Amino acid sequence: MKSFNIINRYIFKELLSPFAISLFFLTFVFLMTRIPEITNMVVNYNADISSIGLMVVYTLPRFLEITIPMSVMISILLTFMRMSQENVIVALKSARASLYKVLPPVLIFCFAGVLLTMWVTVFGVSWGKLSIKKKSIELARSSIDAALQERQFNSELEDVMIYVSYVDMKTKALKDVFIEDRRTKGVVSISIAPLGKLIRLEDEQVYTIRLYNGVINQVDISEGSVSNIQFENYDINIDLNSMNKNNGKISKALDERTFVDLIQFYRSGIKDKSLLNVVLMELHEKFSIPFACLSLGLLAFPLGVQSASLRRSSGFGFGICFFLLYYFLLAIGWSAGEKGDYPPILGMWLPNVIMGGVGIFFLIRNAKEKPVQLPEFVKKAAVAIKNRFIRKI
Repeated sequence: MKSFNIINRYIFKELLSPFAISLFFLTFVFLMTRIPEITNMVVNYNADISSIGLMVVYTLPRFLEITIPMSVMISILLTFMRMSQENVIVALKSARASLYKVLPPVLIFCFAGVLLTMWVTVFGVSWGKLSIKKKSIELARSSIDAALQERQFNSELEDVMIYVSYVDMKTKALKDVFIEDRRTKGVVSISIAPLGKLIRLEDEQVYTIRLYNGVINQVDISEGSVSNIQFENYDINIDLNSMNKNNGKISKALDERTFVDLIQFYRSGIKDKSLLNVVLMELHEKFSIPFACLSLGLLAFPLGVQSASLRRSSGFGFGICFFLLYYFLLAIGWSAGEKGDYPPILGMWLPNVIMGGVGIFFLIRNAKEKPVQLPEFVKKAAVAIKNRFIRKI
């Protein structure tokens, strides 16, 4: 009994190193996708280093909810592939130790991943997304340049929504400009122009957006009248000092609400069925994604044991493929649950049930010395990944 406790501690320690490496590598890769946006903020919007650092920190929880379950699966897969290649599994079996006796450290490791991911999904993700929104609004109010994001409806400025298809930050030239102005009470002005220019006045907080050869559609809500004005040149002044949206309060999207906020919103009595489905899916997702550590870990364990002939690179590829399959199922569940095709709880938890069920099936077969053959397309994919890795070396 004591020897198996030693083995369990040994296996648990062996899982930590590949987990840490995978978590660092995968999170770094995801962060690299933010580099163009960060570079754009530094070069064009004069954002300071502290603001950039905070934006990176705020982005981390959104990536960690993906990379932690992925790293749990990859670390279990690589660890048991190595143990199989070094005949450690054979030695354990010769000592009459079944795979079930090797399972406890794997389960403990998976549940540790569940708790860590749950902390991220319940507290970190909503905090990170809301903090990014607050920081973006702060940057937009300090410089309107930051509010002129290409091909996005930018509504950080109070009562003014701006859409620009192209911005030349050197010349401040704008193309395909759409501005909705609600600053005049009871009147909505929509200005559309193919060309425009951003002009900074002497006061750094006052800007002018000059439009060329456009049209203004003005709606008087109180009188119910609509007027149409064509112009050659038209200036829209924006004073950032007066832009204090919602008196400092920021509206929260559903994914920016905390768990407590979502519960309170759910209990407030939502009449819209589609909105109710989305709220329920947000609530279930905060727990279903953490439990992916358990379902994917149970799948990785028997795969690692029976994949002794594959290299670690192929094992890494296996981990990525199965995790992508999990997220593909999750995306299908989210889409169907949002439409109301089936209950949100089913859409969010069915991928875990499928992956975990397949993992348990593989484990039982392996424990009975009846290894399960992987589908032919999976084998070909693993060989392709292996050959590509060898060519790079």
